[in-house]
Amino acid sequence: MRGGDDGNEDGGGTALLDARDVHVLRDGRALLRDVSLTVRPGEHWALLGANGAGKTTLLSLLGARVHPTHGTVEVLGRRLGTVDLRELRSLIGHVDPRHPLRSALRVRDVVLTGLTNSVEPQPRWAPTPEQKERAERLMGTLGLAGRREARWTTLSQGERGRVLIARALMPEPRLLLLDEPATGLDLPGREQLIEALDALREEHPGLATVLVTHHLEELPPGTTHALLLREGCELARGPVGAVLTDDQVGKCFDLPLVLGRHGGRWSVRVARRR
Repeated sequence: MRGGDDGNEDGGGTALLDARDVHVLRDGRALLRDVSLTVRPGEHWALLGANGAGKTTLLSLLGARVHPTHGTVEVLGRRLGTVDLRELRSLIGHVDPRHPLRSALRVRDVVLTGLTNSVEPQPRWAPTPEQKERAERLMGTLGLAGRREARWTTLSQGERGRVLIARALMPEPRLLLLDEPATGLDLPGREQLIEALDALREEHPGLATVLVTHHLEELPPGTTHALLLREGCELARGPVGAVLTDDQVGKCFDLPLVLGRHGGRWSVRVARRR
Protein backbone atom coordinates (compact mmCIF):
# COMPACT_ATOMS: atom_id res chain seq x y z
CA MET A 1 0.00 0.00 0.00
CA ARG A 2 1.69 3.17 -1.20
CA GLY A 3 0.29 6.61 -1.83
CA GLY A 4 1.18 10.26 -1.80
CA ASP A 5 -1.38 11.21 0.83
CA ASP A 6 -0.16 8.62 3.41
CA GLY A 7 -3.77 7.88 4.29
CA ASN A 8 -4.89 11.50 4.78
CA GLU A 9 -7.45 12.16 2.09
CA ASP A 10 -8.33 15.60 3.43
CA GLY A 11 -4.75 16.81 3.63
CA GLY A 12 -4.77 16.75 7.46
CA GLY A 13 -2.93 20.06 7.95
CA THR A 14 0.46 21.41 7.00
CA ALA A 15 3.12 18.71 6.76
CA LEU A 16 5.93 18.82 9.33
CA LEU A 17 7.94 16.35 7.25
CA ASP A 18 7.69 15.77 3.52
CA ALA A 19 10.16 13.40 1.86
CA ARG A 20 9.61 12.71 -1.84
CA ASP A 21 11.24 9.96 -3.93
CA VAL A 22 14.33 9.94 -1.73
CA HIS A 23 17.51 8.07 -2.66
CA VAL A 24 20.61 7.89 -0.47
CA LEU A 25 23.82 6.47 -1.94
CA ARG A 26 27.02 5.80 0.03
CA ASP A 27 30.18 4.46 -1.61
CA GLY A 28 28.16 3.35 -4.63
CA ARG A 29 25.63 1.46 -2.49
CA ALA A 30 21.96 2.44 -2.27
CA LEU A 31 20.90 2.78 1.38
CA LEU A 32 17.47 4.15 0.40
CA ARG A 33 15.68 3.96 -2.94
CA ASP A 34 12.53 5.84 -3.95
CA VAL A 35 11.19 6.37 -0.42
CA SER A 36 8.45 8.94 0.33
CA LEU A 37 6.91 9.99 3.64
CA THR A 38 4.64 12.80 4.82
CA VAL A 39 4.09 13.45 8.53
CA ARG A 40 1.47 15.90 9.81
CA PRO A 41 0.80 17.36 13.27
CA GLY A 42 -0.60 14.83 15.72
CA GLU A 43 0.50 11.81 13.69
CA HIS A 44 2.64 9.10 15.27
CA TRP A 45 4.62 7.07 12.76
CA ALA A 46 6.52 3.82 13.15
CA LEU A 47 9.42 3.02 10.81
CA LEU A 48 9.73 -0.76 10.76
CA GLY A 49 12.18 -3.11 9.12
CA ALA A 50 14.94 -5.61 9.77
CA ASN A 51 18.49 -4.54 10.59
CA GLY A 52 20.02 -2.80 7.57
CA ALA A 53 16.64 -1.92 6.04
CA GLY A 54 17.43 1.82 6.00
CA LYS A 55 15.42 2.97 9.04
CA THR A 56 18.20 4.94 10.74
CA THR A 57 19.31 6.44 7.41
CA LEU A 58 15.77 7.70 6.79
CA LEU A 59 15.56 9.09 10.33
CA SER A 60 18.85 10.93 9.77
CA LEU A 61 17.30 12.58 6.70
CA LEU A 62 14.17 13.54 8.60
CA GLY A 63 16.31 14.91 11.43
CA ALA A 64 18.32 17.13 9.04
CA ARG A 65 21.54 15.26 9.72
CA VAL A 66 22.27 14.23 6.14
CA HIS A 67 21.18 15.26 2.64
CA PRO A 68 19.46 12.98 0.13
CA THR A 69 21.44 11.98 -2.96
CA HIS A 70 18.26 12.35 -5.04
CA GLY A 71 14.77 13.51 -4.19
CA THR A 72 13.59 16.23 -1.82
CA VAL A 73 13.15 16.45 1.93
CA GLU A 74 11.31 19.32 3.62
CA VAL A 75 11.48 19.55 7.41
CA LEU A 76 9.21 22.09 9.11
CA GLY A 77 8.68 23.76 5.72
CA ARG A 78 12.40 24.10 4.97
CA ARG A 79 14.03 22.16 2.17
CA LEU A 80 17.29 20.38 2.85
CA GLY A 81 20.04 21.87 0.73
CA THR A 82 18.72 25.42 1.09
CA VAL A 83 19.02 25.91 4.87
CA ASP A 84 21.64 25.63 7.62
CA LEU A 85 21.27 22.09 8.95
CA ARG A 86 22.52 23.06 12.40
CA GLU A 87 19.81 25.67 12.78
CA LEU A 88 17.14 23.28 11.52
CA ARG A 89 18.27 20.49 13.89
CA SER A 90 17.72 22.85 16.82
CA LEU A 91 13.99 22.88 15.99
CA ILE A 92 13.62 19.08 16.09
CA GLY A 93 13.50 16.82 19.12
CA HIS A 94 15.85 13.91 18.37
CA VAL A 95 16.14 11.07 20.90
CA ASP A 96 19.23 8.90 20.45
CA PRO A 97 19.83 6.20 23.10
CA ARG A 98 23.56 6.52 22.34
CA HIS A 99 23.67 9.99 23.95
CA PRO A 100 27.40 10.60 24.65
CA LEU A 101 27.09 12.04 28.18
CA ARG A 102 29.68 10.54 30.54
CA SER A 103 29.62 12.89 33.54
CA ALA A 104 27.42 12.51 36.62
CA LEU A 105 24.94 15.30 35.87
CA ARG A 106 21.69 15.38 37.79
CA VAL A 107 18.58 14.40 35.86
CA ARG A 108 17.15 17.94 35.95
CA ASP A 109 20.38 19.33 34.49
CA VAL A 110 20.44 16.75 31.69
CA VAL A 111 16.87 17.72 30.80
CA LEU A 112 17.80 21.42 30.74
CA THR A 113 20.66 20.80 28.26
CA GLY A 114 17.92 20.33 25.68
CA LEU A 115 17.58 24.11 25.62
CA THR A 116 21.20 24.62 24.55
CA ASN A 117 21.37 21.48 22.38
CA SER A 118 24.59 20.54 24.17
CA VAL A 119 25.79 17.44 26.00
CA GLU A 120 27.03 19.39 29.04
CA PRO A 121 25.57 22.60 30.52
CA GLN A 122 26.89 25.70 28.78
CA PRO A 123 29.14 28.01 30.85
CA ARG A 124 27.45 31.17 32.13
CA TRP A 125 24.04 30.02 30.85
CA ALA A 126 21.17 29.88 33.32
CA PRO A 127 17.59 28.70 32.67
CA THR A 128 14.69 31.03 33.37
CA PRO A 129 12.07 30.17 36.02
CA GLU A 130 9.66 29.31 33.19
CA GLN A 131 12.17 26.91 31.66
CA LYS A 132 12.78 25.25 35.02
CA GLU A 133 9.02 24.85 35.44
CA ARG A 134 8.74 23.25 32.00
CA ALA A 135 11.52 20.79 32.90
CA GLU A 136 9.62 19.86 36.06
CA ARG A 137 6.40 19.28 34.09
CA LEU A 138 8.15 17.07 31.55
CA MET A 139 9.87 15.04 34.25
CA GLY A 140 6.48 14.54 35.87
CA THR A 141 4.86 13.43 32.59
CA LEU A 142 7.68 10.96 31.98
CA GLY A 143 7.58 9.48 35.46
CA LEU A 144 10.83 11.07 36.63
CA ALA A 145 9.63 13.46 39.34
CA GLY A 146 11.16 11.30 42.05
CA ARG A 147 14.47 11.03 40.17
CA ARG A 148 15.11 14.71 39.41
CA GLU A 149 18.18 14.82 41.69
CA ALA A 150 19.53 11.41 40.65
CA ARG A 151 22.85 11.27 38.82
CA TRP A 152 22.98 10.23 35.16
CA THR A 153 25.57 7.57 35.95
CA THR A 154 23.21 5.85 38.41
CA LEU A 155 20.18 5.65 36.08
CA SER A 156 18.87 2.48 34.50
CA GLN A 157 18.74 2.28 30.72
CA GLY A 158 14.99 2.84 30.82
CA GLU A 159 15.31 5.91 33.02
CA ARG A 160 17.94 7.33 30.70
CA GLY A 161 15.62 6.88 27.75
CA ARG A 162 12.86 8.84 29.45
CA VAL A 163 15.30 11.56 30.52
CA LEU A 164 16.41 11.95 26.90
CA ILE A 165 12.81 12.30 25.74
CA ALA A 166 12.23 15.05 28.31
CA ARG A 167 15.48 16.70 27.17
CA ALA A 168 14.40 16.59 23.51
CA LEU A 169 11.05 18.20 24.37
CA MET A 170 12.50 21.17 26.27
CA PRO A 171 12.66 23.50 23.21
CA GLU A 172 8.96 22.69 22.55
CA PRO A 173 9.52 21.07 19.15
CA ARG A 174 6.58 20.13 16.97
CA LEU A 175 8.41 16.99 15.87
CA LEU A 176 10.02 14.23 17.95
CA LEU A 177 12.25 11.57 16.37
CA LEU A 178 13.02 8.41 18.35
CA ASP A 179 15.76 6.04 17.17
CA GLU A 180 15.05 2.62 18.71
CA PRO A 181 14.32 4.12 22.15
CA ALA A 182 13.66 0.70 23.73
CA THR A 183 17.14 -0.62 22.88
CA GLY A 184 18.58 -2.52 25.85
CA LEU A 185 15.49 -2.17 28.03
CA ASP A 186 14.11 -4.97 30.17
CA LEU A 187 10.36 -5.63 30.22
CA PRO A 188 9.50 -3.10 32.99
CA GLY A 189 11.68 -0.45 31.36
CA ARG A 190 10.05 -0.99 27.97
CA GLU A 191 6.55 -0.76 29.40
CA GLN A 192 7.37 2.42 31.34
CA LEU A 193 8.73 3.97 28.15
CA ILE A 194 5.65 3.05 26.13
CA GLU A 195 3.38 4.41 28.86
CA ALA A 196 5.36 7.66 28.89
CA LEU A 197 5.08 8.04 25.10
CA ASP A 198 1.33 7.60 25.28
CA ALA A 199 1.12 10.19 28.06
CA LEU A 200 2.99 12.63 25.81
CA ARG A 201 0.51 12.01 23.01
CA GLU A 202 -2.38 12.92 25.29
CA GLU A 203 -0.74 16.01 26.81
CA HIS A 204 0.68 17.36 23.52
CA PRO A 205 -1.96 16.57 20.85
CA GLY A 206 -0.18 18.61 18.16
CA LEU A 207 3.15 16.84 18.60
CA ALA A 208 4.16 14.47 15.79
CA THR A 209 6.51 11.54 16.39
CA VAL A 210 8.50 9.15 14.22
CA LEU A 211 9.73 6.04 16.03
CA VAL A 212 12.24 3.57 14.59
CA THR A 213 12.06 -0.05 15.70
CA HIS A 214 12.15 -3.60 14.42
CA HIS A 215 9.88 -4.93 17.19
CA LEU A 216 6.13 -4.45 16.85
CA GLU A 217 5.77 -5.05 20.59
CA GLU A 218 7.54 -1.71 21.18
CA LEU A 219 4.86 0.36 19.41
CA PRO A 220 2.77 2.59 21.70
CA PRO A 221 -1.02 2.19 21.42
CA GLY A 222 -1.24 5.73 20.01
CA THR A 223 0.75 4.82 16.87
CA THR A 224 -1.31 6.11 13.92
CA HIS A 225 0.78 5.30 10.82
CA ALA A 226 3.54 2.95 9.73
CA LEU A 227 6.18 2.70 7.01
CA LEU A 228 7.70 -0.70 6.21
CA LEU A 229 11.23 -0.77 4.76
CA ARG A 230 13.12 -3.70 3.27
CA GLU A 231 16.65 -3.42 1.85
CA GLY A 232 16.28 0.34 1.48
CA CYS A 233 12.96 0.17 -0.35
CA GLU A 234 9.47 1.10 0.77
CA LEU A 235 7.07 -1.84 0.99
CA ALA A 236 4.03 -0.09 2.45
CA ARG A 237 3.02 3.10 4.22
CA GLY A 238 -0.18 4.56 5.56
CA PRO A 239 -2.59 4.11 8.49
CA VAL A 240 -1.26 1.55 10.91
CA GLY A 241 -4.20 -0.84 10.65
CA ALA A 242 -3.86 -1.07 6.87
CA VAL A 243 -0.06 -1.46 6.84
CA LEU A 244 0.57 -3.84 9.73
CA THR A 245 -0.93 -7.00 8.28
CA ASP A 246 0.33 -10.59 8.39
CA ASP A 247 1.23 -10.51 4.70
CA GLN A 248 2.96 -7.13 4.54
CA VAL A 249 4.96 -7.45 7.76
CA GLY A 250 5.84 -11.03 6.75
CA LYS A 251 7.28 -9.73 3.47
CA CYS A 252 9.15 -7.03 5.36
CA PHE A 253 10.94 -9.55 7.60
CA ASP A 254 10.89 -12.48 5.14
CA LEU A 255 8.99 -14.71 7.55
CA PRO A 256 5.48 -16.21 7.68
CA LEU A 257 4.02 -14.11 10.50
CA VAL A 258 0.78 -13.86 12.43
CA LEU A 259 0.03 -10.48 14.01
CA GLY A 260 -2.31 -9.76 16.88
CA ARG A 261 -3.59 -6.57 18.46
CA HIS A 262 -5.10 -6.15 21.90
CA GLY A 263 -5.72 -2.88 23.71
CA GLY A 264 -3.87 -1.06 20.94
CA ARG A 265 -0.68 -3.11 21.46
CA TRP A 266 0.76 -5.40 18.81
CA SER A 267 2.10 -8.92 19.10
CA VAL A 268 3.71 -11.13 16.48
CA ARG A 269 4.64 -14.78 16.10
CA VAL A 270 5.91 -17.04 13.35
CA ALA A 271 3.10 -18.98 11.70
CA ARG A 272 3.20 -22.72 12.19
CA ARG A 273 4.06 -24.61 9.05
CA ARG A 274 1.52 -27.26 8.12
